Amino acid sequence: METTVSGTAAQGPRLRPSLDGIPTYKPGKPAGADAYKLSSNENPYPPLPGVLESAVAAAGSFNRYPDMAATALTEELARRFGVPAEHVATGTGSVSVAQSLVLSTAGPGDEVIFAWRSFEAYPIITQVAGATPVPVPLTAAEEHDLDAMLAAITERTRLIFVCNPNNPTGAAIHREELLRFLDAVPGDILVVLDEAYREFIRDERVPDGIELYRDRPNVCVLRTFSKAYGLAGLRVGFAIAHEPVATALRKTAVPFGVSQLAQDAAVASLRAEDALLERVESLVEERTRVTAALTGQGWTVVDSQANFVWLRLGERTLDFAAACGAAGVVVRPFPGEGVRVSIGEVAGNDIFLATAEAFRKEL
Repeated sequence: METTVSGTAAQGPRLRPSLDGIPTYKPGKPAGADAYKLSSNENPYPPLPGVLESAVAAAGSFNRYPDMAATALTEELARRFGVPAEHVATGTGSVSVAQSLVLSTAGPGDEVIFAWRSFEAYPIITQVAGATPVPVPLTAAEEHDLDAMLAAITERTRLIFVCNPNNPTGAAIHREELLRFLDAVPGDILVVLDEAYREFIRDERVPDGIELYRDRPNVCVLRTFSKAYGLAGLRVGFAIAHEPVATALRKTAVPFGVSQLAQDAAVASLRAEDALLERVESLVEERTRVTAALTGQGWTVVDSQANFVWLRLGERTLDFAAACGAAGVVVRPFPGEGVRVSIGEVAGNDIFLATAEAFRKEL
């Protein structure tokens, strides 16, 4: 029997029509039992020394809520980066903190600027907030077009994302360029330096965003434990920003979002920096090897400062991804544009290189 309400057939709840136009975030395709996963920019190494033990110990108190203020982690981050604890805000991965930044600054009628292609969550979290995404195409060299981004600023601009190094191309912005850009952005617009891959940078011309934020109240730095620190499955990221911005982040964050297990594991990871640096250096060396091999095969390769490489393939993108999958490695395709390939285990990288060499001969 049909239920009626006030004489009208009951209907489902009214959802926001604007959600219909929001794309769903596409994670890297999982690898099968016989394939290497090079699609999600994960760290191929196991947890750092002491981290697993810390996580196991925290698991014994799953019946309790975590420390909502993430006090120990916040204090550890403040010491590590030489900033006031009041300038630190945590969240479930840097993407969650990025969403809080948008919610804190932009709503209907406001605009958020970012390079494109860049991190694919930017347009999603902007539209979720009801704001308007303003993508600015990369240059032919796969880099941020900072002049074009400045030209895109209007009276409705509230936030600008700068992904440095850029995901998925790996290109990084040098100090002089970035300083010129920051000096030109109006002070009432928040500039978010998304540095998810900061630990992999070896180009000394690329600045540390935390040094730039110190005397710029409109600059915020995003970092994550998902990449270099190898905690992708625990979801913990953080922002460093001046107190008004950090306070707004705490207001818009999901209460108790970062589990105690994640908090304790992040603290232990920060304290295992020597082992971290050793692993990161191994990945950087492997990135250098992979890049040199691709260049030797005839590919045009961006000087990646992240833990991945980018190949511009255009209409052949899905063909290349399929060839990699058939060979035993899973890569991240962006249809019509190119593929991003994470630096993983040596054996997986070798399979990717052999596939790339064979595919190159067909072009």
